[in-house]
Amino acid sequence: MASPLIAPLELAHLLREHRTVRLLDVRWRLDAPEGRPAYLDGHLPGAVYVDLDRELARRDDPRQGRHPLPPLEQLQEAARRWGINDGDTIVAYDDLHSVAAARAWWVLTRSGLADVRVLDGGLRGWLTERLPLDTGDVLPRRGDVVLHEIRHGVAGIDEVEDWPWKGVLLDVRAPERYRGDSEPLDPVAGHIPGAVNLPTTVHLVAGRFRSPDEIRAEFAAAGAVDGVPVAAYCGSGIAASHTALAGAIAGIDVSVYPGSWSQWSHTRGRLVAVGQTPSAEVSRL
Repeated sequence: MASPLIAPLELAHLLREHRTVRLLDVRWRLDAPEGRPAYLDGHLPGAVYVDLDRELARRDDPRQGRHPLPPLEQLQEAARRWGINDGDTIVAYDDLHSVAAARAWWVLTRSGLADVRVLDGGLRGWLTERLPLDTGDVLPRRGDVVLHEIRHGVAGIDEVEDWPWKGVLLDVRAPERYRGDSEPLDPVAGHIPGAVNLPTTVHLVAGRFRSPDEIRAEFAAAGAVDGVPVAAYCGSGIAASHTALAGAIAGIDVSVYPGSWSQWSHTRGRLVAVGQTPSAEVSRL
């Protein structure tokens, strides 16, 4: 199976060959969710800005979490605005560990697109190779891509409650949030009972993904071995997509719970665990 990653020099080669590559600039972070100003100041040549909050998520129902999946019509309209046609190669990138780019990769791949990749190392990796940037906005010719409803590889709130009984549920947030020591965004601190902590940052070194063997070893240490169903959640479903990307690099299928802790912690009656082990103290919301 082809890697979902592409190296900066490999991408530059494809662009020089005038191959049909659609570049998506998905700059987004918790402390700076609006990435357009940075995009306008400098982006990969031909890249289109993608608004994660408004195009890769739906923000109309807080009961579904901070970043629930966009409806099919919204995502397809956005993809056409980005200039995507059926059969295109799509490369997404960002400027922070490929976390936001992974969200684009995950939703587009799960929506039926066959060739979606993430630029390994992101914008910094591109610049490290002394490759050029353009400034200003890019308005491509409208595409005609047809997407499909996301039905596979996605887990709902009831499924993840039972997931630890049948497989491994990964909480990919920082350890202090998993343990319940702190919670900067949601009303309750802790984790879903039975979840195992595997921060998605462990899959990176110097901003690039580790080797498939190294990633498989990290998953295995968390109990995610061959034949065991794996699901992941984070704060609001963005970083969980990054873990799904890491899994794909290593040949591990990872389902994503898009509502993640932002939905779970707002839902009355759900159990909450604290501490550093899956069998930690449990209380009810």
